[in-house]
Amino acid sequence: MKPNDTELILLKCLWQDTRLSARELHDRTVEETGWSYSSTRKTLDRMVEKGFLRVEIFHGLKTFVAGQHKLETMANLIRSFSQNVLGSEAPLPAAAFTGSKLLSPDEIEELEDLLDSMEKGGGKDA
Repeated sequence: MKPNDTELILLKCLWQDTRLSARELHDRTVEETGWSYSSTRKTLDRMVEKGFLRVEIFHGLKTFVAGQHKLETMANLIRSFSQNVLGSEAPLPAAAFTGSKLLSPDEIEELEDLLDSMEKGGGKDA
């Protein structure tokens, strides 16, 4: 299962900050989503059910952490985009993401390795 666009907004926050409360996630994404706090909470609960997020209690506060690894999720999304939109069996090269605010140069290299292994082994969809 792949996260949808709005789920990705929340995942990106967690990939950058690791652990956040629902309020922190809402405050960081409200300009992009336009959601009420209750909509953010409902989406977070659904993402937990789907396995995209995990709940962890931290200092007595319910927090959320990513349940999916950033690079694996991105590799699956890139592969899916290449196949379903571009009609290509080969995924886009990871070098296409140079300059990304979400990926470091080391992560781009690791993403390239993941994409290569998916192409050789057929990969699996998330």
